[in-house]
Amino acid sequence: MTAPAKGRLYLVPNTLDFGIEGAAATDLREVLPQQVIDIAARLGHWAAENAKTTRAFLKRVDALVPLVTPLQQQDIKELPRAPKGRAGDAASQNAAWQALLTPIFDGQDLGLISEAGLPAIADPGALLVAAAHAADIEVVPLSGPSSLLMALSASGLNGQSFAFVGYLPVDAPARTTRIRELEALSGRHQQTQLMIETPYRNSALLQALLATLKPQTRLSVSCGLSVPQGWTRSATVAQWRKLAGDQAGLPDKVPAVFALLA
Repeated sequence: MTAPAKGRLYLVPNTLDFGIEGAAATDLREVLPQQVIDIAARLGHWAAENAKTTRAFLKRVDALVPLVTPLQQQDIKELPRAPKGRAGDAASQNAAWQALLTPIFDGQDLGLISEAGLPAIADPGALLVAAAHAADIEVVPLSGPSSLLMALSASGLNGQSFAFVGYLPVDAPARTTRIRELEALSGRHQQTQLMIETPYRNSALLQALLATLKPQTRLSVSCGLSVPQGWTRSATVAQWRKLAGDQAGLPDKVPAVFALLA
């Protein structure tokens, strides 16, 4: 018997409003192309960070385009998590990622979805994409919002050369050292440095940046992008420091992207 043709791995973008307390659900049509909604509606197999939020996303899709596979019958598998405190067995980890691709080998398409924005960008789904390439599976990226690129484009900083450095250390001395390293790197190469933080530590990171960076360094903060209360502010560190008290604070439940250019 001839084996079925392989399915494809679709990288399905998500909105940026999940988990933002008090934010009204964004109309998917305001942030996602119709093609994305149509493809999401016909998929019945998913790899996701969180099954609950994926079902919430599909419920919103269903309100616009009826799901081919009813929500209760959707096959949603969560991405493997590495054991805490140790690297774990590499072979077992690889097998877990490969297992997610099973529907594709059965001729079914699979959707990869992130908690927010584009899959595999600041997202563990990159390991599934790598596994798909290793198995000679077609990967189809779809257009959608990326908080990192939206923040960069809104910042007015250098968009010709930039780097995403993820999270900074939580330990204060280590964080200060890292900020100084990034500022020096930015100055040498005129390269924008992008970073994120867990929302409840937004203000702590902002205060650390203001206390450590040189006055002339430019700092941009983008908060809650794509939702009605979202905003971006770009100014020199000296100008940021002039903001008094809570004016320089940030909400503790809304994602933010920080960018600096020395």
